[in-house]
This record gives sequence, C-alpha cells and structure tokens, in this order.
Amino acid sequence: MGKKVKVRFAPSPTGDLHVGNIRTALFDWAYARHTGGTFLFRIEDTDTTRVTDEYIQAAIDTLKWLGLNWDEGPEVGGENGPYLQSQRLDIYAEWAQKFLDQKDAYHCYCTPAELEATREAQRAANVAPGYDGKCRDLSAEQIAAYKSEGREAVVRMRMPDGSTTFVDEIRGEVVFDHKFVPDFVLVRADGSPLYTLAVAVDDVLMKVTHVLRGEDLLSSTPRQIRVYQAMGVKPEDYPVFAHLPFVMGQDNAKLSKRNGEVSIAWYREQGYLPEAICNYLALLGWSPGDDRENITMKELCELFTVEKVHSSPARFDMKKLEAINGDKIRALTLDEFLNWSLPFLIKAGVITGTDSEIALVKAALPIIQERIVKLDEIPQMLKFLFVKDFGVEAESVSKITDSLSKDILKRSVKELEPLSAWNHDSIEAALRASLIEEMGLKPRIAFTAIRIATTGSTISPPLFESMELLGKEASLARIAAALTL
Repeated sequence: MGKKVKVRFAPSPTGDLHVGNIRTALFDWAYARHTGGTFLFRIEDTDTTRVTDEYIQAAIDTLKWLGLNWDEGPEVGGENGPYLQSQRLDIYAEWAQKFLDQKDAYHCYCTPAELEATREAQRAANVAPGYDGKCRDLSAEQIAAYKSEGREAVVRMRMPDGSTTFVDEIRGEVVFDHKFVPDFVLVRADGSPLYTLAVAVDDVLMKVTHVLRGEDLLSSTPRQIRVYQAMGVKPEDYPVFAHLPFVMGQDNAKLSKRNGEVSIAWYREQGYLPEAICNYLALLGWSPGDDRENITMKELCELFTVEKVHSSPARFDMKKLEAINGDKIRALTLDEFLNWSLPFLIKAGVITGTDSEIALVKAALPIIQERIVKLDEIPQMLKFLFVKDFGVEAESVSKITDSLSKDILKRSVKELEPLSAWNHDSIEAALRASLIEEMGLKPRIAFTAIRIATTGSTISPPLFESMELLGKEASLARIAAALTL
C-alpha cells in the first residue's frame, strides 16, 4: 500500500480564477476525494505587485462556491501552515542560505544589461539561450570588486551536468537535458523568492505526494527536482507529477480571453451552476470512459483517476457547457431552483423579495425550467408578472397594430371575459375554439398577438400558463390597452 495521497492547488491569484485554474483545482480535488487523500489549498502570493488581498479572497470564495472544499489551507488551517507564501519568507530565506552553504547555489552579480548581451550573443551563435555560468566560481577578490561597484546579487541554483528524468503520470518518461536547463535564480536581489524555490520547498515541507498541474509548467519540473535534491530529499520521496493537457479555444489556439477564456466569476454572473461548470471542466481532458457527459460531483469523485486523463489538448466548447447547464437546471428541485433564481431577479430589479413576490416566482418557475439554459434568462422571462408600468416593447408594437392583430385581440377579449374558471386549460380551450377553429388562423399568428399584448414581448413562458399567473383582470386590461396602440 502506497503512502496516502496529498495534492495541492496553489494559484497565484493576479486576477479572478479562470477556466484553466479551476480545471486544475477540480482534478486535484477529485483525485484527493477518489483516493481518500488530502486536498491542500495554498496561495502563491510572493509577487506582491500583482497579487492583492481582494484577488486572494476571490479565489477562496470561488472554490467555496464551486464546492471544492479543502482539507488544509486558508480559513481551514492545518499543521503545515501558514498557507500564504508571503507569510513563509523566512522559511525560503533559510533554505536559500543552506543551499549557499552547501555550494548548491551561489551569488550572481551579473547586471540585466550583461545578461541581455549574453543572450544576444547566444542568439547570434544559434545556441540555446540561458545563463552562461559566469559567476559560478568567483574568487573572493572578484566578489569584493563587484560589491565595491554597488552591485546586488541574486542567488542562483547550480545545475549539474547530465539530465533529469522523471515519469509523468500522463506523459510517461520525460527527459530534460541540462544544457537546456541553465543555472536558475532562486532569490531576487531584493531577497524575495522566485516561484521555483518557494513551490519546491513548500511541496516538500507540506508533504505533497502528487502534483497535478497544467502542461505549461512541465518545463519547470527539472528545476524543482534540483531543489528537492539540494534539500536532501530521496528520489523515491519526490512528488509524483502529472501534467494536464492544455485547454484550447474553438480556433485551436491556447485558451485566452480572445477565444472564450473568461473568469469563473463571469460564468457565475451569467447564471451557470457550479455543478455544471465542474461537470463540463471535468470532461476537458478526462472521461469517465462510457461516453457519458452528465455526471454529478459524487460520481466524479468515484470515477476520477489520473490514468483516464488524456495527454492531448482539450477544446473548450461554450455550447456544450450551455447544454450541460440546461440539464443541471432541469434537474433542480423547485425549492433549489427558487433559491438559485431569487438573487438574479432581485439584482435585476424585477422583485424586491417580498413573500407575495416569492410565492408568484415559485408558481412561475415550473413553466420556464425546461426553457432556459442560464439563470440570467429568468428576469427577462418573468418580469411581465411584476412590472408596475406595463408596456409593450417598442420593437414589438408594430406586430400588434395591423388590422388582423386588432381583430385577434378583440375576439380574444370577447371569448375570455365570460370565463368563470381562469386557468391555462380554460384559456387555451376558449382561444383555440374561436381563433383557430372558427377564424381558421394558424396558432403562431393567433397567439403571437396575444403573447405580445399580455407579456409585452414575443419571448415569454408558455402563453396560457403565463396568462393564468398574470390573472384575468390584468390579462384583459393589457389586451384592452394593446387595442389602443
């Protein structure tokens, strides 16, 4: 039996979390839950110029909203904290000094201008660009001379000759020749740690066993392994790496804001359910293996294995996400649907949230549940029930002012006024008998005019159910008002 799985999601929140971030978090979470392991959440916020408290809190809130609960991390705690890297700077400084003492690292005094000149020369000579090792073995006199010039030093890790080989759980054996992995910076001249130092130190100290992350970080792996070596970690105790495939846009380019990549906050505002987002993202690079596309979070935890993650890029398809979201909306109970709907209706100013409004919303929701794919469609669909100063939308007025429409509206008033029972069955029966059977009209012609007159728009829930909810008095008053247009 192997050691207990411990995975980590460690974003550097320089903005709202995006699709790629969350797909990584989801796979980490699902793997931890599938194996009975630990899901650790860590914030990589050493870049203080770009990471803000607001973005950190937004990342925490997003994971909570999606239901990706963590076992260790911010707000939860744990024995390996603190979980914000900005609170661990002393730890990184201590390890950097240890690497210097061990001669695994050294101070580099090269200026940015000198480094750029070296890169230019390498490009001209058509050799792989990278640090040339100029400061690897400075004498005490050279160091003193640099210091007297006022130069500040970074700390560089010494890469040995040879190569790094590791087995990626998704890609198989991966080999990096060290001539393409030059000595790299661990600590900036101002003393702040770089990603490669902090991430490797934290993964070791926090006892992370598996690193599931994006393919874009594959090339940083030999540097992290070099840090493990300098820390004295045995190869058999290195974390297992699994690099997830890229998510591509519809144009086969890497997903970006230009081709569909937007923040999870945007999807939330648009009315996507968290389970729909997680369901869809799970299918980007992974499959349960039976062509099934609608899965629950519970099923994801039961089925997820790294072996089923594909190595080829996945393509983001907004239409498929919308379809899954529609399926999830239809699967909600009425009370669940009501709870999801009310914030959208209140934010749009359709209702204020009174008990009578909520009761009417609850009565109306069943007639739209089959017809929407996003929650942000609800205000437009139901506003006709609540509007105080009702009026037909400007673009629809011309569709009910012709002579045929006027005849339809007059006839509908005549047939509806005598009804003693006001329900969708009696309304439909009266209108079909007079408009369809007696006047010989097609339903689309006959009912569009009444729909516009009573709801103000050509787009509304089913007509007869809408009129039942609206009530006899309001329905007839609106038709009468439409006849005056």
